[in-house]
Amino acid sequence: QVQLVESGGGLVQPGGSLRLSCAASGSIFSAYAMRWYRQAPGNERELVAAMASGGRTNYADSVKGRFTISRDNAKNTVYLQMNSLKPEDTAVYYCNAFRVGADYWGQGTQVTVSS
Repeated sequence: QVQLVESGGGLVQPGGSLRLSCAASGSIFSAYAMRWYRQAPGNERELVAAMASGGRTNYADSVKGRFTISRDNAKNTVYLQMNSLKPEDTAVYYCNAFRVGADYWGQGTQVTVSS
């Protein structure tokens, strides 16, 4: 069992930055692939960034060059650094921990990009 708690969301102006954090507890954090998803009103949940247990990363085309996913296995925490934010980045952001046979979600944190 893995418990995930996101933090770091908020209101930011276009062009600004935020760093989301996802603290995990309850299992072997380093064994999981960690992902960030987002869901805007009326839209389906979409994958934003992912990091495999071995460190390989991939990003949605819409955030490449602006967002960076990282993890600190010693702190059981995954981060999403978001730069050059745009109004279309506004969404609830969810942390996900995945391995074969297990799939866990956090409660989400709201990110609003608006002037």
